[in-house]
Amino acid sequence: MIPRLALALACLPVSLLLTRWLRYYALRRALLDVPNERSAHAAPTPTGGGLAIAATCLLALMVAWALGWVPPGLTAALAGGGAVVAVVGWLDDRVGVSAPVRLGVQLAAALWALAWLGGLPGLRLGGWTAPLGVAGPGLAVVGIVWATNLYNFMDGIDGLAAVEAVQVGGFGALLAGLSGDPPIALVGGLLAASAAGFLWWNRPPARIFMGDVGSGFLGFVLGALAVASENRGAVPLLAWAVLAGVFVFDATATLLRRVWQGGGWWGARRSHAYQRLAMSGRGHRWVTGAVAVINLALFPLAAVGIVRGALSGAGVGVAALLSLAVLSAAYWQVERIAPMRRTAR
Repeated sequence: MIPRLALALACLPVSLLLTRWLRYYALRRALLDVPNERSAHAAPTPTGGGLAIAATCLLALMVAWALGWVPPGLTAALAGGGAVVAVVGWLDDRVGVSAPVRLGVQLAAALWALAWLGGLPGLRLGGWTAPLGVAGPGLAVVGIVWATNLYNFMDGIDGLAAVEAVQVGGFGALLAGLSGDPPIALVGGLLAASAAGFLWWNRPPARIFMGDVGSGFLGFVLGALAVASENRGAVPLLAWAVLAGVFVFDATATLLRRVWQGGGWWGARRSHAYQRLAMSGRGHRWVTGAVAVINLALFPLAAVGIVRGALSGAGVGVAALLSLAVLSAAYWQVERIAPMRRTAR
C-alpha cells in the first residue's frame, strides 16, 4: 500500500517541474494562446502544459505495470488510447488538426480501450445489474468519446479542468480503495497527482494553459477508467458520473440547448454555465472554487454507490438522482444570474 502511495505522490513534483519546463519551452517557441472574441483570458498565454499531465501519468502507469500493480489489459487500454489522444491533442495545439481527424482518432482510441477492457456487458444500478448485451460496446464507445470531448469543452477558465481531475481522480481512487480494487485506486491516484502538479501553474491567474493535449487525455482516461471500474466490480460507472457530475451536466445540457436553438455544437463557445458565470463578474477563481465545493458535495452521494445494501440496494441509482437534483439547482441559479442566450457563442 505504501509503495503504491509513494508512486502516486511522486507524480506531483514530476508534473510540477515538467510543467515549468513546458512553460519555458512555450515562451521560447511562441506557443501562445492569443485571445480572441471567444476567449476568457486577456493576454497571450503559453499553452500545451497538459503534456506534463499525460507524460507523468503514462510514465507512472508503465512503472506500476512493470511492478505488477496494474494488470496488462488495463495498462494497454489506458496507456495506448491515452497516448494517441494526447499526441493528436499536442498536434492540434501546435498546428491544428481537423475535427473529423480528431474524432476518428478518438473513436479508434475508444475501440482500442474497449477491446482490452472487454466491452461493457452491464451497468450496475445498485442491487441490480442491467444487462446491455450487444448495445454495451456501442454505448461505451459513445461514452468515452463524449468524455474526451466534454472535458475539452469544459477547459475554458483558469484551474477548472485541473481541479476537476484532482478531485474526480482522487475521490475515485479513495472509493476504489474502499471497494477493494487497488489497481483502479492507483490509476486514479496517478491521474490526480499528475493534475495537481500542473495545477500549481494553472491556478488563477494561469501562467500556462492545459491545451487539447491535456484535456483530451484527461477526458479519455477518466471515461475508460470508469468503464474498467464498472467491469471489475469496483466503483460503478454511474458513481464516476456522479463524481464528474459538474462537467457531465454542464457540457451535456449546453450541447442539447445549442442543438435545440439551432446552433452548431462543435467548436469553441462561451455558453457553458461556468463560462457565463465567470463573465458575469465572479471571475475564474470564484467559479473554479464553486465547482470544487459542488464536487465535495457530490462525493458522499457517489460513495453511496459502493455501499452494499445502501438504501435497500438502490444505492447508485438514488445517488445519481440526488446528484441530478443538486446539479439542476446549481444550473438554475447560474441561469438566473447569467442566462444562456440564443446568440451565445
